[in-house]
Amino acid sequence: MANEVLIVLTHFNLAAAAATLAVLLARGPIRERFGAEVAYRLWIGVPIAALAALVPPAEATRIVPPGVGPHFDPIWAASQGLAHAPAGKLLLLWLLGFVVAMLILAACQMRFLALAKRGLAGPAVAGVVAPRVIMPADAEAQFTAEERTLIRAHERTHIDRGDPLTNGLIALAQCVFWFNPMVHLAARVARLDQELACDAQVLAHRSGQRRRYAETLLKTQLGGVAAPLGCHWLAGSASHPLEQRIQALRQPAPDFKRQDHGAIALLVALAIAAYGAWRAQPSALAVGAAPDPAPPVEAKHMQAIIVPQIRL
Repeated sequence: MANEVLIVLTHFNLAAAAATLAVLLARGPIRERFGAEVAYRLWIGVPIAALAALVPPAEATRIVPPGVGPHFDPIWAASQGLAHAPAGKLLLLWLLGFVVAMLILAACQMRFLALAKRGLAGPAVAGVVAPRVIMPADAEAQFTAEERTLIRAHERTHIDRGDPLTNGLIALAQCVFWFNPMVHLAARVARLDQELACDAQVLAHRSGQRRRYAETLLKTQLGGVAAPLGCHWLAGSASHPLEQRIQALRQPAPDFKRQDHGAIALLVALAIAAYGAWRAQPSALAVGAAPDPAPPVEAKHMQAIIVPQIRL
């Protein structure tokens, strides 16, 4: 049983890693062509590909003799190696890592909530089930009335889109798959794409406030605190996410035709991700001897039949 769980986790992580690499390569061109929302939705392909890897594989297409496996197949060979691994010890190590990751997540969330009570956190959305907008105590002195309106519109858009719940699931995935660096990379980039999509939606009907919106982003980056469970403006010392967000504000929003084409491209990409992850599994093998081939026909037993030609 433990070995089967280990094999399932391995297939799940391999499919998620492959899908993450594909999204990382495609997100930039997709965002430029179809907009930030379609690029953000590409991340749905990661859990879809991972879940597709759990679907039972295709039936055997070849028969191998007993005790002999197709060693030329690397996926099959890796599965056989996992079948003989010390699954019990590995699962215990995974459980310990999961508990430690959950404790770290809880400590970071408690620290954020403590700072929020003191008015030192925000702007952000805190919570997963019942999210609420967090503003710093000096919000009125730090931001103008127009800037506060933009900030609240941004945070309310996060709540309306269901982003806090999505971020909660992302944080849970990071705890469950703490050993997979691709999961942590995907979580960070996906939250950046989420902010880009939220920026685009907020400015969809506020095109004249792009400059003010960019200035507000700069202000929130100076002293913000990240919320582990919730949505924030990606505050911190790194300037790269902020540069991407401000640069994205300069790009015109895609028209309705390009948005429709982007939705179609997204559905095709998700279908390809699911099918590719399912087909990448090692096929079930039928153990036994192959059927005997039909005996060849010898030339000496063949007789020629001559049919006379009838002339009219």
